[in-house]
Amino acid sequence: LPIIHGQFSIISSIFAPERINLMSGQLKEVRLRIKSVQTTQQITKAMKMVSAAKLRRAQDAITQMRPYAEKLQDMLSSIVSDGAAGGVLSQEREVKNVLFILVTSDRGLCGAFNTNLYKTAIARIEEKYQAQKASGNVQILSIGKKGAEAFERVGYSVNKDHMGIFSNLTFDNVKKAAEYARQQFVEGNYDAVEVVYSRFKNAATQEMVSEPHLPIPKAEKADDGHASDFIFEPSKEVLIEELMPKILNTQVYKAVLDSNASEHGARMTAMDKATENAQELLKDLRISYNRARQAAITTELTEI
Repeated sequence: LPIIHGQFSIISSIFAPERINLMSGQLKEVRLRIKSVQTTQQITKAMKMVSAAKLRRAQDAITQMRPYAEKLQDMLSSIVSDGAAGGVLSQEREVKNVLFILVTSDRGLCGAFNTNLYKTAIARIEEKYQAQKASGNVQILSIGKKGAEAFERVGYSVNKDHMGIFSNLTFDNVKKAAEYARQQFVEGNYDAVEVVYSRFKNAATQEMVSEPHLPIPKAEKADDGHASDFIFEPSKEVLIEELMPKILNTQVYKAVLDSNASEHGARMTAMDKATENAQELLKDLRISYNRARQAAITTELTEI
């Protein structure tokens, strides 16, 4: 018996350390992965809370702005519905050059938010402006870095002069981008201007839209052949001169506020899902760690 025990000890001393070290290495690797996932989970949870706080402010801003902007748009469409009243801003002409005002985010980690905006713009170009695209006459005015990066990768001409608006989101900064688009349209450098943005509905739902901005879309006429019933005082001409530029600026500002709220809602939802996924991954890793630990203990007991 002592001889057999001695032979077993020699065999154990030769082979057992490799097994134990291998098991120890596996346990260490799983422990490191658990720690890494826990750190990532803390980050995603914090980002979710930050986005939730920003979403409340952004949602209040667009909720208060939207009825005012929509009523102004109705009034503007009614003014230009008779054709000549809108002047050059409502004049339809042959479309040779197109400008897309694309409102995306500056940062990622917001799910498919930016990707969906990019796809919406591409779909609109393919649907309505294929000839202009083929001749290189489609330009992107990017409000947000992600849209500029995406369209540059596929060879579009991108204007980055107004890309940093979200770092200081004010009406005056948005107005500069709107005035640039309007001035370029008046000078004939562009024959159509469209705005691509995300219309905010709630934290989990955003609607990607592409709306015509210039020429100003006309109001749909009622069954009696008349547009919306507005009484203008002073005259339409005075209103056009004074209010039309302000109304157009307001429409772009509304689109930016919509996209801003949508971005925070999409990021909050994405970070919430990431936190849940991290919890599921931690559960699987802890099970794997316990199994490996039990296997290591069983191996040691067996060898003893």
